Amino acid sequence: MPIRVQTEDFDFAAELARLRLSNPKIGAVVSFLGTVRDLNDGSTVAQMELEHYPGMTEKALAAIVEQAKQRWDIFDALVIHRIGPLLPLDQIVLVAVSSAHRGDAFAACEYIIDYLKTEAPFWKKEHTDQGARWVDARSTDDDALAKWEQEEQDPLPLPMRESKK
Repeated sequence: MPIRVQTEDFDFAAELARLRLSNPKIGAVVSFLGTVRDLNDGSTVAQMELEHYPGMTEKALAAIVEQAKQRWDIFDALVIHRIGPLLPLDQIVLVAVSSAHRGDAFAACEYIIDYLKTEAPFWKKEHTDQGARWVDARSTDDDALAKWEQEEQDPLPLPMRESKK
């Protein structure tokens, strides 16, 4: 379970290849790559600074990945998150999950990035044409987390839930 928080860029293709070749039982690798946008909330973004809480951030990411491993049948997960100053189009985060089957890989990947966005101690500061500002979590990030928490309380698949009503 590689988890890295780093200032350096990473090679997306090489990271996925390393994960894919790590186990001959892998039938699916799903990934999410987050990048810096040049426009956010109507302002032109010139640069983004990402800060974190060293040690605590890695522990939080490891706990999120462990929860995903308990919920889905996955072989491994990779999380790389950059910190420091970043420019538009720079890579910020890579989450990749390997599994025997795509369904588990897709769900686990989405779960990891949803929890990372709201629960891992990262802070974003955007430098825009209107000045610098700290970026809060979006309501859509909170909504994504609420979806997972609802599924924990009601683990039946959606068609089963509706037939039980």
